[in-house]
Amino acid sequence: MGSLTFVKPFLSLSGPPTVQLPQRATALVFEDVKSRALRERIQLIGPSGANVLITGETGTGKELIARHLHALSPRTNAPFLAVNCGAFSEGLVESELFGHERGSFTGANVARAGWFEAARGGTLFLDEIGDLPLSMQVKLLRVLQERQVVRLGSRSPVPIDARVVAATNVNLEEAVAAGRFREDLYYRLQVATLHVPPLRERQGDIAPLAQFFLCIYGERLGLRNPTLSPEAAEILIYQHSWPGNIRELENVIHHALLVCRENIVRPEDLHLSSLKNRLAAGDKKDAAGDLHQALLAMFETDRANLYATIDATVIKAAYGFCHRNQLQTAKLLGISRNILRARLIEYGELPKSR
Repeated sequence: MGSLTFVKPFLSLSGPPTVQLPQRATALVFEDVKSRALRERIQLIGPSGANVLITGETGTGKELIARHLHALSPRTNAPFLAVNCGAFSEGLVESELFGHERGSFTGANVARAGWFEAARGGTLFLDEIGDLPLSMQVKLLRVLQERQVVRLGSRSPVPIDARVVAATNVNLEEAVAAGRFREDLYYRLQVATLHVPPLRERQGDIAPLAQFFLCIYGERLGLRNPTLSPEAAEILIYQHSWPGNIRELENVIHHALLVCRENIVRPEDLHLSSLKNRLAAGDKKDAAGDLHQALLAMFETDRANLYATIDATVIKAAYGFCHRNQLQTAKLLGISRNILRARLIEYGELPKSR
């Protein structure tokens, strides 16, 4: 997981907060009707200690909900550890999750506990659980059933005591049907489920979220009382579909404060992708034809490694379109993040890792 910058207590604009916890600049509010229903379910599930599966699009705040569940539980004073299952190569994921003994593989100079052991007494948040390789899904299922791990290179089981909260932006039912995700693991994880609606379906949250980001980034930039003009607020609430959800709104407000005048954010300060707006409005009719013509022109060049050239062009264009966000790029292209990372490394967009 990336580094965290804790800036404010938990934000709830629907009355006094039920719990205080540290978090990143990204906020979770419960103003919209759908968000209030979600909050009620969180408050019911949080103290139970049951495994939880959180579903929702990228950028909707799934990790914040996991932190809220942890803070509502009897484990609140124990560690909350967040692990991105899509960030590990297939060869390293087992040692990262379950630990390894010295000499168990090349480079294992010391024994090390895995994330399950490190989260003892607390909560382990497994983000992007849908990207976990099938071979690891089998081992994770056994760990959840037996409540113990066996480090790589060892034969001695180690008891674990961690609540597991998993999250995914993938439709796991479809993944199960397609054979990409184990059905037994799916049912083991979804003892309790929480679905986070996308931001476009909870317009009541957009204004308070925007105000929160105005305060956060205004303070960081040394701006005094930054505000949204009524015209800018109308665009944010009613005229954009927010494919990047809360994370996109945060970036839009941050950018707007960098370029606005007199500490007032106006429509011209909002950096909303015109391409995304055109697609949302249905202006797609010429895109397929233009692509077809471009491909025909490339075929006529009779160049070598044509498929690799086309693949690299698509990957790089999508990566730039998504502002180098791997999760959004993988979702846009309909591929797993592991496949995307391999392509990005191959095409020089990411450094080679071990």
